[in-house]
Amino acid sequence: MFVPRYTITNRILKNIGVIDASREVILNSPLIPAWEAKFKKEALERSVHHGTHLEGNRLSFEEAQEVLDGREVLARERDIQEVINYRNVLKFLDELAAQIRADGRYTLTEEILLGVHNLVVDKIVIPEKAGQFRTRQVVLKNSLTGEISYTPPPAAEVPYLVEDLLNWINGPESLDVHPVLKAGIVHYELSRIHPFVEGNGRTARAVATLLMFLDGYDIRKLFSLEEYFDANPIDYYSTLQAVSNQLVLDSHERDLTPWLEYFVEGVAIELNRVKERVRRISMDARVKDKLGEQVTLNERQMLIMEYLHRHKQMQNKDFRKVFPDYSDDTVLRELRFLKQKGLIKKTGGTKMAMYVLK
Repeated sequence: MFVPRYTITNRILKNIGVIDASREVILNSPLIPAWEAKFKKEALERSVHHGTHLEGNRLSFEEAQEVLDGREVLARERDIQEVINYRNVLKFLDELAAQIRADGRYTLTEEILLGVHNLVVDKIVIPEKAGQFRTRQVVLKNSLTGEISYTPPPAAEVPYLVEDLLNWINGPESLDVHPVLKAGIVHYELSRIHPFVEGNGRTARAVATLLMFLDGYDIRKLFSLEEYFDANPIDYYSTLQAVSNQLVLDSHERDLTPWLEYFVEGVAIELNRVKERVRRISMDARVKDKLGEQVTLNERQMLIMEYLHRHKQMQNKDFRKVFPDYSDDTVLRELRFLKQKGLIKKTGGTKMAMYVLK
């Protein structure tokens, strides 16, 4: 029976605290529909691009956006298809999570796992290998040296190892495991088993994301773990392989702690980033209450409002603190807009001007 072995370290505890605090802020922040839809779209774009780029996809972020928007891109057909496929995977996860939650307690089945893989490799591998466990031995090699970096379990063991993992996910043993830790455990174990000839990484990350969704950690679909992994792929792969290459007599004796520390920290970094952005955007709700109408502020305008709420006033000398990359004319234009809307007022002359909340 599969029983993950790990230690809850201070590093893990600290980042679980950051995750839950960020989750609480994000879930309870007043986001107007336009901003929430915008953030969800951006999170999907980042997940798709970084989730495929991590596996060697050559499209830039802008090219991936164009593909997702249905525009024509001059690029390798496989790269385009990978982006389309991963978009379809994330939409499938969203729909599946909503359906399963409506039915009550979820069960992650082999059919779901194979269905995710089928979408990941659609039109990339031959149909006979899509949504099917591998039937031959594979090895992972260092792309630079050609040396074998990891040898997954024999193909004959794959169905039984997957069944063992699914039994743990669906059984009582996993109920007391924090959802983020559970997602990290499943991500690692699927990567270790390497159930498929191709598409294992994308499938493992997708299933981990699905589990977070099902356990109430969808965080309004505003986050992208893939971006954290893709920021330093060497750390991502080396941490996975370091755990898999531990010298143990039985695979269940492997200590997952290093991987879980890395995984949980990534979730904490991403959710904290989303929290800060959502907190700024929540200014829109205050604007609506004040004016009696919905006014959508751009990010520069929201930063100004946030600064004024914190510091009570803003002068020309403060422009560089808040907007180091924008000209004074740009900042003044945003201030004029806020003044016209009756949100701020200006006192003093041009050089000694002071802006305060109205």
